[in-house]
Amino acid sequence: MNSNLEKKDNNIEKSFLSIFITTFTTIFIAELGDKTQIATLMLSAESGKPIIVFLGSSLALISSSVVGVFIGKWLSKKISPSKFALFTGALMILISLFLTYDILKNYF
Repeated sequence: MNSNLEKKDNNIEKSFLSIFITTFTTIFIAELGDKTQIATLMLSAESGKPIIVFLGSSLALISSSVVGVFIGKWLSKKISPSKFALFTGALMILISLFLTYDILKNYF
């Protein structure tokens, strides 16, 4: 009995760690060099108050992440994971096509 309990705790721990590492890595890489990081860099340089800029930008990122998490949680109750993956894939293709069209129309 104790062995089963240890396995469950171990699975929960692995699951938490796996989700945490995947989330951290994905967001960290996605945020590197984006407009938010550049804006934060500029604000810090202009104000000369890096700690205040850090606190403000951190709170903003946390707030926008909370919105994403709550919307994701709500959507997970309304749409199956396979339909959600299909929808987001189609949305990414549409955005890519729109951006490609936008770039090409400037060259032709």
